[in-house]
Amino acid sequence: MPGPLNGYRIVDLTAMVSGPSATMLLADQGADVIKVEPAGGDHTRAAANRRGGYAAAFLNNNRGKRSVVLDLKSPAGVEALKRIAAGADVFVQNFRPGVVDRMGIGEADIRAVREDIIYVSICGFGHSGPYAAKPVYDPLIQALSGLASVQGGSDHARPRLVRTILPDKLTGVVAAQAISAALLARHNTGRGDHIRLSMLDAVVAFLWGSDMGSQTFVGDELPQQDAASFIDLIYETTDGHISVAVQTDREWEALCGALQRPDWLEDERFRTPELRQRNIDERLALTQSVLASDSAANWLERLEKASVPCAPVLTRAQMIEHPQVRENAIVMESDHPQAGRLRQARPAARFSEHHPDGQRGAPGLGAHTREVLAEAGYDYEAVEDLLASGTARDGQNEPPGRNERD
Repeated sequence: MPGPLNGYRIVDLTAMVSGPSATMLLADQGADVIKVEPAGGDHTRAAANRRGGYAAAFLNNNRGKRSVVLDLKSPAGVEALKRIAAGADVFVQNFRPGVVDRMGIGEADIRAVREDIIYVSICGFGHSGPYAAKPVYDPLIQALSGLASVQGGSDHARPRLVRTILPDKLTGVVAAQAISAALLARHNTGRGDHIRLSMLDAVVAFLWGSDMGSQTFVGDELPQQDAASFIDLIYETTDGHISVAVQTDREWEALCGALQRPDWLEDERFRTPELRQRNIDERLALTQSVLASDSAANWLERLEKASVPCAPVLTRAQMIEHPQVRENAIVMESDHPQAGRLRQARPAARFSEHHPDGQRGAPGLGAHTREVLAEAGYDYEAVEDLLASGTARDGQNEPPGRNERD
């Protein structure tokens, strides 16, 4: 059975990661995603780590889409986009605030051709305020949101970046969920929503659930250093690293038993969950002092027997081969017509009643321009005129190796 979003069409004007990752998630769930690109294509097409003219960064954020190339600086290109949007359910863009209105493709312009469309605006810092028009990249959001300070462990320690573009990818997940919610609301009300989402919104909301307790009680705020540990739950052993995490009384008792430290159970600093949280640095330092005395394999065996939550710390290559990952088929392989055999993560959510057909790889630049324009009502001659004028471009017209940057 097709994916749960089969029958929905999404016009995707986004580039880089936050928007493309959102629309790829929807494509994975069965939506028809039309990626509208400029002549040079999404910037990630030009990224490093390439094969067959395709960058891994593009392949991993644009699976399952169709690509159309339009010149949106020309009236004819804008008109073509509107005709495509007229048959769509969702319109997603991540230009800086105000740009789409100047281009003539703002909410009012698109809603004029499809009244009940879901219009989605993704930005960096927010749609108003002193930073609204600033250029933005993931590290800047980590800095402004407080995430870098959280990662540093202390307000007085050197802030640190999370070594992945968490704000970009998190925003993509939030956007995809919001789009699904808006489609459900439209089904119930007949009205299309305008979803406004910023990377800053997404990260601050993400942090609050676990990292902003110190700022939750108005008038009783705590210094951040009193509200969190500065020690990672990554422990050194004699031959590698493991992670151990305990919360409940039962888990704490099991850990003390596995580490053969029954005296910790009598320590006044650790008698309750609240006290163990207050004295977390001391508790974790003691745990590390014991774990450093034996190998990772031996500790994991002992901890697992005691039902202590634990896991090995794996490299990227080790993760792919781990039996838990293999058993659940979390990583899949597929063939791309130009890039060859690919390894990618399968969609995380699995549906019992919906099994999307075989995944289609990321598209070539403009590979579906003719097809989509025909679906939008352009006849053969009109499509040829758009191509001849440069308003639209077809992937078939790309000279061999145009996108090669190996």
